[in-house]
Amino acid sequence: MHQFFVENNQIGETEIEITGEDVNHIKNVLRMKAGTQIRISSRQGADYFCQVESLEKERVVARILYQDHESRELPVKIYLFQGLPKGDKMDFILQKAVELGVYEVIPVAMRNCVVKLEEKKAAARQKRWQAIAESAAKQAKRSLVPRVQLPMSFSEAAGYARSLDVRLLPYENERGMEHTRQVIGSLKKEGSLGVFIGPEGGFDRQEIEAVRGDVELLSLGNRILRTETAGMTLLSILLYHLEA
Repeated sequence: MHQFFVENNQIGETEIEITGEDVNHIKNVLRMKAGTQIRISSRQGADYFCQVESLEKERVVARILYQDHESRELPVKIYLFQGLPKGDKMDFILQKAVELGVYEVIPVAMRNCVVKLEEKKAAARQKRWQAIAESAAKQAKRSLVPRVQLPMSFSEAAGYARSLDVRLLPYENERGMEHTRQVIGSLKKEGSLGVFIGPEGGFDRQEIEAVRGDVELLSLGNRILRTETAGMTLLSILLYHLEA
């Protein structure tokens, strides 16, 4: 069953109106007809099973069959602070992070990042990343679309994360999986959690010292993981522990 996201003001008591690019996709790509059943979610987490009623030039109207009250979201809001990687790796990281349940993604310009984004390029890249997040949310049947922030500096990201209940940072110089098991095992299935992942060059020592005491430094084993592997590894561990 195909899924689409709408804003709250598009949801009525008995009908939901779909507008924008999804109209063309529904009519000309998927070639849906009146009577086709679809799933529609608000961007805030409400899910509805619907039936297409009419396909017009600039909108599709769907009748609400019933609301699904069983949430597909994790009980903890996970914020991924991802060091900017090279090339198109961020596209892959975003896609998989959304599939694994992150609530928000914050690209972070760290000392060892090869990529340096100018303000104009950053805004364009953020728009592209947000579209990737929405596509991944549809594929994963998420109840909401995770937000992708504009890139932040490491100090800005550290400040942003201080309001979260827990902050985790896998660091290659940390050793001992027992501490990692203890930290993961103590996490509550509520609240908010930040995950910091370094870029290809890893975290600079000054960055680690700047947040020491504010974050839990973890080991992910005796092997050095690529930036696109480290985040997915920790998110998978968290999903296993936190999924209701």
